Amino acid sequence: MVRADADSDWKNKLTPEQYRVLREKGTEAPFSGALLHNDKAGNYRCAACGQVVFTSDTKFDSGSGWPSFYDVANTKSVKLAEDQSLGMPRVEVMCASCGSHLGHVFNDAPEQPTGMRFCINSAALEFKEKNI
Repeated sequence: MVRADADSDWKNKLTPEQYRVLREKGTEAPFSGALLHNDKAGNYRCAACGQVVFTSDTKFDSGSGWPSFYDVANTKSVKLAEDQSLGMPRVEVMCASCGSHLGHVFNDAPEQPTGMRFCINSAALEFKEKNI
């Protein structure tokens, strides 16, 4: 059961842009995200709850305008759901821990090992650099 004040908790914790993307299933403008060109080694965490959802090992430049990954951090880190919101079938990617919207996944990355392109909003992520 969701607490009645859960929405106000998210609004207090997240920036307005993070709230729009994570809780209202928004999308940031292409090529605008802070993590698009991040090439440091580390983990990408859900900006809402902190769960590791992707790692730098699977990040690649898809040219789409959003950070892209060819695999998730582990199979239990995200949930996938059918999304018909634009009148066409897509697959939404959500944090398995808190249910926040992260982006979408497409099966169109043939040069990557899985063939998958997890197209994720920078606003939905926080990056934690690995200590070397």
